[in-house]
Amino acid sequence: MNLQITPAELDIMKVLWRKPGLGASEIATALDNHRDWNIRTIKTLLSRLVEKGALTTQQDGRRFLYDPAIEKGAYQRKAAGQLVDRLFGGRAAPLIAQLADARGLSDEDIEELEALLGRLKQ
Repeated sequence: MNLQITPAELDIMKVLWRKPGLGASEIATALDNHRDWNIRTIKTLLSRLVEKGALTTQQDGRRFLYDPAIEKGAYQRKAAGQLVDRLFGGRAAPLIAQLADARGLSDEDIEELEALLGRLKQ
């Protein structure tokens, strides 16, 4: 999967990952709280995502319903890998160090990382 999704398109994807099978107006309603987009903007973004293969459509009367064609986890893994490759030469440890320095790690974060390291060592 070599899919480049813009931040605006990612907002649309997040809505559809939470609740697939929505129409443009329902997506607009879901985004209303944090995006001041008109319906034309949303339809343009949906069209781009369909062209990229990130969404599929099915006709429902006069409207289209949209479903993710890619799983959220698969996209996150790919995007995270690209970030690590681009910024940290493919090494995850400097990314974790940078996150710890910039945002800090909660006790829960540390426990999760320790558990992950334990699984990886096995």
